[in-house]
Amino acid sequence: MVAPNVNPAAPAQAPAPLIEARNLDLYYGSTRALKGINIQLQPRVVTAFIGPSGCGKSTFLRCFNRMNDLIDGVRITGECRIGGEDIYAPDVDVIELRKRVGMVFQKSNPFPKSIYENIAYGLRLHGVKARSEVDAVVEQSLRGAALWEEVKDRLHTSALGLSGGQQQRLCIARAIAIKPEILLMDEPASALDPIATSRVEDLILDLKKDFTIVIVTHNMQQATRISDQTAFFYLGELVEFDKTSKIFTNPSCKRTEDYVTGRFG
Repeated sequence: MVAPNVNPAAPAQAPAPLIEARNLDLYYGSTRALKGINIQLQPRVVTAFIGPSGCGKSTFLRCFNRMNDLIDGVRITGECRIGGEDIYAPDVDVIELRKRVGMVFQKSNPFPKSIYENIAYGLRLHGVKARSEVDAVVEQSLRGAALWEEVKDRLHTSALGLSGGQQQRLCIARAIAIKPEILLMDEPASALDPIATSRVEDLILDLKKDFTIVIVTHNMQQATRISDQTAFFYLGELVEFDKTSKIFTNPSCKRTEDYVTGRFG
């Protein structure tokens, strides 16, 4: 009796990349700050960009929401795609792009308004007018940023009265209120104490269920704690990109090994 010909199950396909750079160069005037970057970032994972100061990691992060457009003399060649769309195409609506790609900066920057208005302001700019809807999103966003229980009784007091860690989580709440696909974080915990840093890291791990997160960090221990993938940048080049566990335990490149073991940087 001949055994039936059973085809083995096909391996599960990796999801299509959400963010992709192809041969991306960035120039400040005549200075080439990013050199032929090629990378694909998957949806709903945390990707960390590491490398010494001035290596291009924050510059590359700002490519994803075109924040570099605000700097005189910047020129970009190559492609940067989000969801398959070239975000540097002439017909791209940059305001809509920045709605899809939220950003949290190194220094918390709450508006000089109430806690409530910090979140409501952006909602109204994007057309959410009904008070009941605004109320619901404000609460939902603060809960998403693990801040609701701490501020629910003082929503209409100044956001500037919050601690540094609370202000940073408010900025995260403000960013997620308009439901972006992607959250960019440029060293979001570098100015915080260890307890506040831990809360922000816990929040990032929770948020990746709903968002694709890209974080620049100078703290390699932080990268190992929160990221799924890590990209190492040096002198404007992407030296190595892989799973975080591999980057920190068995990197393929000597320069990566030297950096993560503290030989330079």
